[in-house]
Amino acid sequence: MTTTSIVDRLAVCSWSLQPATPEELFQSLEAIGLPRVQLALDPLREKPEVWGRFGAEAARRGVTIVSGMFGTVGEDYTTLDTIKVTGGVVPDATWEQNWRNIQQIVNIAADLGLKLVTFHAGFLPHEESDPGFAKLFQRISQIADLFSQRGISLGFETGQETAETLSQFLTKLNRPTVGVNFDPANMILYAKGDPIAALRTLSPWLKQCHIKDANLTQTPGTWGEEVVVGTGQVDWAAFFALLRTLNFTGDCCIEREAGSQRIADIRAARDHVAKLA
Repeated sequence: MTTTSIVDRLAVCSWSLQPATPEELFQSLEAIGLPRVQLALDPLREKPEVWGRFGAEAARRGVTIVSGMFGTVGEDYTTLDTIKVTGGVVPDATWEQNWRNIQQIVNIAADLGLKLVTFHAGFLPHEESDPGFAKLFQRISQIADLFSQRGISLGFETGQETAETLSQFLTKLNRPTVGVNFDPANMILYAKGDPIAALRTLSPWLKQCHIKDANLTQTPGTWGEEVVVGTGQVDWAAFFALLRTLNFTGDCCIEREAGSQRIADIRAARDHVAKLA
């Protein structure tokens, strides 16, 4: 695989395709024409009888698992307010269960030979003086150590805070194995700033990108709208130009979390990237 072209480094986020079984996922990837995937790891943890042999079957079919992803317990994305309270590893009520799950996830990721796993850490406090800062810092450090011991890097999903807040947190964390999975649409969905400026700010920590598009909300305090790549407010020409300037050689995973035509929308995203590349 060459690292010269973005097109060669495209993958599909498995959860976008909502597969109930590995076979469904393989069929969708075939329909899209992209044999590369960022794999949701929670199904492997929750249903090993269904997903337990995914790694071997992917290898047999020539499907590359470029990275993994895990979710956290009790996340409620109904509104911006509900996800702020329930998201990531911030809530005390779900931390112990999350930590138990994460210890299983790291074993699954290591067995698959993954080098990167991404997740939503939750809303990072803006100030170190915030009482929640030290607690979250400790939890993230604990998770990072667990993955680092297995040779796996961690990528924070972007969007739930400004690029400046995240960069300050990562600077203090000061761990080369912890970086960002940059999602330009999330910056728009959460109304956390211009995606291109945010990418520039977070570029020292860039591990992977998501290819997703969105439009800003017309009603402050509510979600923006996720749309098909190329039809929203992400300036993709500027996005890829900046990635080239940064000499970014990581993967770009197409994510689609809205709509009922996921395969068609992901193919449209692939075609849009190919046109620009």
